Amino acid sequence: MIKLDIYQHFRKEERPFIDQILSWQTEVERSFIPKLTEFLDPREQLIFKTVIGKHPDFTLDFFGGKGAERKRAILAPYYETVDEKDFDLVLLEAVYPQKFITLTHRDVLGAFMSLGIKRKKVGDLIVRDGVIQIVATGDIVDYIRMNMTGVKKANIQFEVKSFDQMLQSTDVWESAETTVSSLRLDVIVKEIYRISRQNAGLLIEKGHVKVNFRVVEDTSFQLESGDMISVRKKGRSKLVEVHGTTKKEKFRITTSKLK
Repeated sequence: MIKLDIYQHFRKEERPFIDQILSWQTEVERSFIPKLTEFLDPREQLIFKTVIGKHPDFTLDFFGGKGAERKRAILAPYYETVDEKDFDLVLLEAVYPQKFITLTHRDVLGAFMSLGIKRKKVGDLIVRDGVIQIVATGDIVDYIRMNMTGVKKANIQFEVKSFDQMLQSTDVWESAETTVSSLRLDVIVKEIYRISRQNAGLLIEKGHVKVNFRVVEDTSFQLESGDMISVRKKGRSKLVEVHGTTKKEKFRITTSKLK
C-alpha cells in the first residue's frame, strides 16, 4: 500500500528507480552502514528526495562539486555526519590548445565513453576556454589518467585539482510565459523551439528529444512542471511551471531555454 502511494506521484517508467531507492533504504536500515550511490541526474535526485522525504531515521546528502548538476548521494542513519570526502569524488583537469583545436562537450564525453567508462561513473563535464574538467568517482581516476590521453587531435594529460578550482557554469537561461493547448511533448517542443508541430513530432520520433536525460519517442508524452528537455542540435530547455488553465482551457506555462 505504501509503495502504491509513492508510485502515484511518479511516472510508470520511474518505478524501477523508486524500487532501487526503497532497497537502499532497507539496506541502510538493517546494516546501519551509509549507502553511496553512483552519479544521479537532477530528476533522480528529486525522486530520491521525495521518496525519502524528511524521514527521521535517515540523513540524505548530495555532492558533485560546487554548482554541479550531476551528483552522488549518500543515504545514512540519522546520527551519521556526512563529509565531502565521503562521496569519494575527484576533480580532474586537462588543458588543450584552443587556438588550434576546437573541442565540444560531445567530443570529450564521446572519448570517455569510448574507453568503456559508464556515464554513471562521471559527473559534470566542463569544456571551456581550452580547459577540460570532469568530476569522477575515485575508483576510476587512475584509469582515466592512464588512458584518456587525447581527444580528436588534442593531446591531453589530466591532473587532480581541488574542488575550489572547479569552473562554474556560464549558462544563461531565457524565460517565457505562454499558453498551450496541451502538455504533450510535441506541443511544448513546438512552442519552445519555434518550429512546426510536424517537425517537432519528427524530431521526437527519430529519438532526437530527451526528457529528464532520457530519450522519449512518444509525441503524446505528458510533461510536468520541472521537466528538462533536450533537443539534438537545438539545445536544452525546461518546463519550469504549469500555472493552471485559462477560461478557454489552455494551459498557462512558464518555460526556460538555454541561450
